[in-house]
Amino acid sequence: MIEFRSVSKRFSDGTVAVDDFSLLIPSMKTTVLVGSSGSGKTTLLRMINRMVEVTSGEIEIDNKSILDRNPVQLRRSIGYVMQNSGLLPHFKVIDNVATVPVLNGVPRKAAREQALALLDTVGLSRELADRYPAQLSGGQQQRVGVARGLAANPNILLMDEPFGAVDPIVRAELQQELIRLQRDLDKTVVFVTHDIDEAFLLGDQVVILEKGAKIAQVGSPTEIIAAPASQFVADFIGIEHGKRALSIRKTDRGSILVDGEGRAAGVLVDGSAA
Repeated sequence: MIEFRSVSKRFSDGTVAVDDFSLLIPSMKTTVLVGSSGSGKTTLLRMINRMVEVTSGEIEIDNKSILDRNPVQLRRSIGYVMQNSGLLPHFKVIDNVATVPVLNGVPRKAAREQALALLDTVGLSRELADRYPAQLSGGQQQRVGVARGLAANPNILLMDEPFGAVDPIVRAELQQELIRLQRDLDKTVVFVTHDIDEAFLLGDQVVILEKGAKIAQVGSPTEIIAAPASQFVADFIGIEHGKRALSIRKTDRGSILVDGEGRAAGVLVDGSAA
């Protein structure tokens, strides 16, 4: 469990990125922070592992303040996956994945064996182990990044727009891979995105942010779609337009659902037998 209590972050130039933010992030669930640029979502994420230090307030992990932990040790105990994978270009894939366990004192041979198993976990062939990042596709690099984030077997995995730099087809594959991994591994995942569709797909808990990390609404995707808390939320999630504004249209072949742009979005089926 991660808890933010009245957390604020003011940078040296006077910018207030986070203003009096409080939130409970449940264990073994995926919480998605979603908002436009400047909403403070990445700052919030990086405060969890002290890559960004809080100006005021408290962040606790399992009821213990992160300020009582050595920052380096804290970061090594938390998985972190970033947008462009962040792989070390001069390290082979297997050594990229093994980096944190080695730093934590695991013998190199054992760390490399664990790294090979993690390639299996994220759906990569072990034949890629001796390649360098530049020899991989963007989607493969991101999978290696996820494997590296899992290498120290952390309870918490932070993901900062990890699929934003790949094409839509690969992105969809990686999203489904994350859903599978979370089902199998039960990590506490904090995921940052600006894409509300991605947030609703991946999140058990979705936190919609306005500027300064002001919470516009927090809840499950179903709760938010069923009852937007404000006009800002309704506009942000597209409840009144686009593909979530569904209506029924009669055709010669039956009834179909169309979105706010008039495009077919699906068909109505009789669920009474289910």
